[in-house]
Amino acid sequence: MNNSETQNDAALIADLQNLIVEALELEDINPGDIAPDAPLFSDEGLGLDSIDAMELGVALKRRYKVTLNQETKDVDKHFATIASLAQFITENTQA
Repeated sequence: MNNSETQNDAALIADLQNLIVEALELEDINPGDIAPDAPLFSDEGLGLDSIDAMELGVALKRRYKVTLNQETKDVDKHFATIASLAQFITENTQA
């Protein structure tokens, strides 16, 4: 991975951190406090629920033009962490 890819990955992770806080209205959470590898849907991480997943899916579609839904292969894996979401977005938005 070259320096440009590393910078792009870091920018995407930061954007996803902000998107999650904004889209889900997590007023008590600072985007930078969400670790890229922290679980999104368990109590050890953000503790999001199925409604949050739906809202996050809509926000991802609007911002990145990608669709994640129950029919998406490995949807649980893609929604596991911010890092896994970033990887999914990168893989599905390249020309």
